[in-house]
Amino acid sequence: MHKCDLDATQAGFSTDSFIGQAHKNRGTSRKTVAGSPQLSDNRRQNVNGQSALKAEMDLKTEIPDEIDRLSYERSLWTNGVSAIAGVDEVGRGCLFGDVVAAAVVLPVGLVLEGIDDSKRLSEKKRDELYGIILENAVTWAVGRVDAATIDRINIRQASRLAMKIAVEGLAAKPDHLLIDAETVDLPLPQTKIIKGDLLSQSIGAASIVAKVTRDRLCDQIWDLNYAGYGIKDHKGYATKVHREALLALGPTPLHRRSFLTKYVAEQQTLF
Repeated sequence: MHKCDLDATQAGFSTDSFIGQAHKNRGTSRKTVAGSPQLSDNRRQNVNGQSALKAEMDLKTEIPDEIDRLSYERSLWTNGVSAIAGVDEVGRGCLFGDVVAAAVVLPVGLVLEGIDDSKRLSEKKRDELYGIILENAVTWAVGRVDAATIDRINIRQASRLAMKIAVEGLAAKPDHLLIDAETVDLPLPQTKIIKGDLLSQSIGAASIVAKVTRDRLCDQIWDLNYAGYGIKDHKGYATKVHREALLALGPTPLHRRSFLTKYVAEQQTLF
């Protein structure tokens, strides 16, 4: 298993991606690391069929009592689409730090027990599933966009950019993207699924990879670099402790200036 998450982030890049490998080969830590084996060349190119299927799948937003987290994937598999990348982001609502996205391609037919929206899982369960996902993935990658870019282009566009970086970082081009409530600016067939991290195994896996990656940045890098803000505990969200630290210490270079007005308007010196 190639361990790229913390090693790669320590290189200090912000709008870049890093790739993980699903097999036992060793890799090197760098901005772009060659990862997984090539996907099958025998891909179906039935774009019209995928477009019709996408329109049908986009309408599925109600959450059933019993969730079949492979229903979207199975619909694509039966239409000859095998390389499906789940895509999701975390950190969209934070005052501090990067927005982080992940793209994960799982093998056809694989069932991973316990996959869910990462926010509904305990930290221990997320960490456990993170290792299982990376061990089984055909290919996976993470993209990050920093606070300065978020301030410049807005959080939605930064989230979409992080997703794009993650997809472009995959070791092989996917046939179809399943994305949590967004679209990605790439010429690939894609399906936007509301509550996709809950309804799709592929998106749920991406959600977990992105969440664990960002949490480890908070715990093992950012909290050490910016002591006194409690980053390890609140992960950059606008908790009372975080807002009080901002008032006492002022913003760091990783704080999103475009987000701060809402929470610390009384402290004009922050700007």
